[in-house]
Amino acid sequence: MNSLTPFPGNQASAQISFHRTELGVILSLYGRMVAAGEWRDYGISSLRDVAIFSIFRRTAEHPLYRIEKRPKLRNRQGQYAVIGMDGQILKRGHDLRAVLRVLERKLIRSVD
Repeated sequence: MNSLTPFPGNQASAQISFHRTELGVILSLYGRMVAAGEWRDYGISSLRDVAIFSIFRRTAEHPLYRIEKRPKLRNRQGQYAVIGMDGQILKRGHDLRAVLRVLERKLIRSVD
């Protein structure tokens, strides 16, 4: 009779998600790229061990880029990563703004 029953709402807290300040940084870059005509859609996934912000050129395609947050890698390579369409890690680090600079470079173009 003294056994403990797990609370059903406790399982939802096991998911990893982006914090409001992290989403602010990501959506700021996303808004600039949409205004430049580069990106058109995004998707957010909150899983057990990773949070993913996927960026699409069109809605029905595979994502161009994935911004991932993996807190388990916080003390190693860094919890943030930008991954390209082919699965290659473009940048990984501890600071989200520094990691997203790899995508900001695509916004800067030379004017002829």
